[in-house]
Amino acid sequence: MARWITPSEAADLIPDGCTLALGGMTLYRRPIAFVRWLLSRARLPRDLTLLAFTAGYESDLLIGAGCVSAIRTCYAGLEAFGFAPMFTSAVQQGTLKVVEETEASLAFGIRAALAGVGFMPGRGWLGTDIPRLRPDIQTIRDPYSGEELVAFPAIRCQVAVIHALEADDSGNIALNHNTGVDEDLVYLADQLIVTVERRVKKVERSLDRLVIPGVGVDFLVDASQGAWPTSCYPLYPMAGSELMAYIDACAAGQFTEYLQTWLNRD
Repeated sequence: MARWITPSEAADLIPDGCTLALGGMTLYRRPIAFVRWLLSRARLPRDLTLLAFTAGYESDLLIGAGCVSAIRTCYAGLEAFGFAPMFTSAVQQGTLKVVEETEASLAFGIRAALAGVGFMPGRGWLGTDIPRLRPDIQTIRDPYSGEELVAFPAIRCQVAVIHALEADDSGNIALNHNTGVDEDLVYLADQLIVTVERRVKKVERSLDRLVIPGVGVDFLVDASQGAWPTSCYPLYPMAGSELMAYIDACAAGQFTEYLQTWLNRD
């Protein structure tokens, strides 16, 4: 059964060296409140591997704070607002390991883990130079057709965090239909933390939302406005002015000052 915990209890669930998956997509429904709790810890987590199908503002904050040693993603940026500044800086300085991924390799790797097997075969990457950057990726022969296929290894994670619109005490959660890979993260991670905009008596099903049963949820945390400044349709839009303030601060070499101001807000 899922249980409700406090923000500090949620943040303390992240050990050094773990693989942490962050839900949402680009600048939509990212678990920003959780990142804030994590960066408010007396001792910050270290040596994290971030797993994000797309990495944005939430990932950039963790990278800038020095919590991340490696990242697995097929995109890191702030959409129309440009590059993710601390990600770009860390890669250029050689302090962040980027595990080369594409949409195909992430999708197949996640599917393999969900299926409980070591790899998932596919045709992606055949005829490209990407295998040179990932010598751990091997090819196999289809035992039926003899066709050469890429064997994408399973991708697993210890903790995943997603942000939901609603949750009830049974652990059922409601997401908008723009789910990204959140449905997969529910069952991929060893532990799932869900931050929620609203705690309700019972999550109701409707055509404009997706309800995920509580069987895959471990922990729930109240987090009104928990995706801000990314959007959380239909509750609130993206806060472009905040993202611009972040970019300007990083461009001026003031990430630390921005972070402290951000953490100290009410």
